[in-house]
Amino acid sequence: MRLFVNGSEFDVPDSWQDETLLMVLREQLGFVGPKLGCGQGECGACTVHINGEAARSCSIYAIDVQSDSITTIEGLASADGVLHPVQQAWLDERVAQCGYCQAGQIMQATALLNEEPNPDDQTIIDHMSNNLCRCGTYKRINLAIKNASQVMQTRKAS
Repeated sequence: MRLFVNGSEFDVPDSWQDETLLMVLREQLGFVGPKLGCGQGECGACTVHINGEAARSCSIYAIDVQSDSITTIEGLASADGVLHPVQQAWLDERVAQCGYCQAGQIMQATALLNEEPNPDDQTIIDHMSNNLCRCGTYKRINLAIKNASQVMQTRKAS
């Protein structure tokens, strides 16, 4: 089985084909950004992008996405190491407390901004509502998303 993750192709032993994408990413390929939270696709800690859309890697079998493009938090920054605007906004707004959910939050927020470049408060709340943060940093998450939106729009305009 072959997976395309963060722009690279990886061989995965056939013995892993019945595992979830999350387990293959973490245990076989070493991408530890996505986290195991609930294990049922409800909390969002495992969120990755599959073909550019947010998806819960804990509830998808690796074999089902072997022809798809998968992006984890490790693949968001540019090749020269410059952080994605959402990642930078997370740092600028000091969003993380414990940090456990943050990779999933960032991946969900990035998918939102790819879909809706200038979301209003309610759109942010609605889109992010299924990503849980035990520390309750939702206000800072919303602010970071708005700030990243502005940076992305400015870059697009220039």
